[in-house]
Amino acid sequence: MQSVSHIFGGEAKVKIMRLFIFNPGLTFSAVAVASRAKEKPNIVRRELGILTKAGLIKRRARGFILDLAYPYLSAIENFLIDAAPITSKEIIKKISRAGNIKLILISGVFLHDRDSRVDILIVGDRLKQARLLSIISSIEALLGKELRYAAFETVDFQYRLSIYDKLIKDILDYQHEKILNKLGI
Repeated sequence: MQSVSHIFGGEAKVKIMRLFIFNPGLTFSAVAVASRAKEKPNIVRRELGILTKAGLIKRRARGFILDLAYPYLSAIENFLIDAAPITSKEIIKKISRAGNIKLILISGVFLHDRDSRVDILIVGDRLKQARLLSIISSIEALLGKELRYAAFETVDFQYRLSIYDKLIKDILDYQHEKILNKLGI
């Protein structure tokens, strides 16, 4: 995301833009923006002022909201989706710290599919839930969007796969990409 952040004037601005663009219709306070983007409040206030002046977001009584009438909104949205802030290798590296990972499957926001049931599926052994939650949170801060994810121990996943569990079937039947596959699925 380095080159994109240089174009837009910094990583904080790109994170904040992603937050608003991928959560249209939601109003965020400056404190909520700082928390979700994992940026310092003074930096967030400055960037919110710049984005308000540019017309991308509007000030509301309870915070800030994306201006859906902004003329270049769809162009910026498409650009920010295509300019992925995190690579598959980085996702694998981050998630691998949460246990012995066997399968990582991405879909949804990563593949421009808003209707997907999950954005990321994780299968592994000895998964550390607290660490996984922290890792997902850090990825969410980069993406500017809350991720829908599912995490299973390998035995549980294989059982669900064998009984044609609806969630697993829906994930595997629709658009997805296996970025790590030690299970041979």
